[in-house]
Amino acid sequence: MVKGVLDRIVDQQKAVILVESLGKEFIIDLAQLPKASNEGTWFTINLDGSTIQDLKIDHEQTAKSKQSISKKMQQLRATKTNSRFKRRER
Repeated sequence: MVKGVLDRIVDQQKAVILVESLGKEFIIDLAQLPKASNEGTWFTINLDGSTIQDLKIDHEQTAKSKQSISKKMQQLRATKTNSRFKRRER
């Protein structure tokens, strides 16, 4: 079993799943995804060679990832400052 993340959906027909531990991406039909899947959803994946046999949503990893992204965005917004560059006078 490996973990992968739904990276993107292409043409409303194909889903691209990235598996970082293997350094691979898998392209599957959108119909093979669990119903509640969105971009950024993490899965526990059973592989048979280079074919995905089973996908299950990893709710815990998905929540951790969303929380981490939210925290980073808050930090970016909090540290946003004015530019050090001055505008030219016309």
